[in-house]
Amino acid sequence: MTLYDKLKTRALEEGFSSFGVTRPDAVPELAARLASFVDQGRHGDMGWMAERMHWRGDPAALWPEAKSVIMLAELYTPEHDPMTVIGQPDRGAISVYAQNRDYHDIVKKRLKRVGRWLIDEAGADTEIKVFVDTAPVMEKPLAQAAGLGWQGKHTNLLSRELGNWFFLGAIFTTVELPPDEPGRENCGSCTACLDACPTNAFPAPFQLDARRCISYLTIEHKGPVDEELRPLLGNRIYGCDDCLAVCPWNKFAAEARDARYMARDDFAAPKLAELAALDDAGFRAKFSGSPIKRIGLTRFLRNVTYAMGNSGDPAHVPRLETLAKNPDPVLADAARWALGRLA
Repeated sequence: MTLYDKLKTRALEEGFSSFGVTRPDAVPELAARLASFVDQGRHGDMGWMAERMHWRGDPAALWPEAKSVIMLAELYTPEHDPMTVIGQPDRGAISVYAQNRDYHDIVKKRLKRVGRWLIDEAGADTEIKVFVDTAPVMEKPLAQAAGLGWQGKHTNLLSRELGNWFFLGAIFTTVELPPDEPGRENCGSCTACLDACPTNAFPAPFQLDARRCISYLTIEHKGPVDEELRPLLGNRIYGCDDCLAVCPWNKFAAEARDARYMARDDFAAPKLAELAALDDAGFRAKFSGSPIKRIGLTRFLRNVTYAMGNSGDPAHVPRLETLAKNPDPVLADAARWALGRLA
């Protein structure tokens, strides 16, 4: 059995759902695509994307010694229909990936175990670096180059075998491994993901304008959301799954293997009134170990406040009146807007 075969077997035994290998320089058009995205301002205020563009657009520059990039997928397929909560205006909609433990910690530990196995197998002079969504690595194009699937019209990775509910992790290594054939696009004439987007964040198929994406607006964007977009957020308070949920390829999706990705009862459809009552200590306690914790209480309450304004429920008025006096100008503005919306 070759090192590639043994490594693939080990990765799947570790719990990953898909495995592929590519070269750091396998996507030569990556830099131009990224530059176009940034030049058009579609990255919004994610300044780190522009600042590290020379690495993000050229994986070979990130670590010149790397000869192979091992791409791995890990399923987090939901057990429930994530769109059900959208029809419950008194509840908050949290993206499926954030309804339990932080995937960064889970996937990185799994990657490190696979990486240590590779070092033991290939020799002590072997070097590795592991990445999970926190470094200047364009995981999706590299995953397509490694044959894990293709970037769909919603720009997320799709797979015939997995659907689109999966995380990506990367292991850069000095070991020379045979590359896999790249994935080929299989979206056909389907536009389900584009049609489902509440804010029309896709200027064209395979293109995303983050400035209109609800995931960006509720997680990355720190300031006030444009007033024209606020009603379109509905009750989405952390992320958005609409384009993922409607993809027809999900009919082939397998179940998530790790129970830590299954939705907590209080995260699947939490009551807006209870979330709006959280103070800093309560927020930290509730979202300990969750990716939601990183946006902080104030930004979280901003999102909850927009949802309360969209709920049509006057019972939220007393809490909104209190939030309208908050010293944070963005949160106070959100509360005033919500009050005006309910009035």
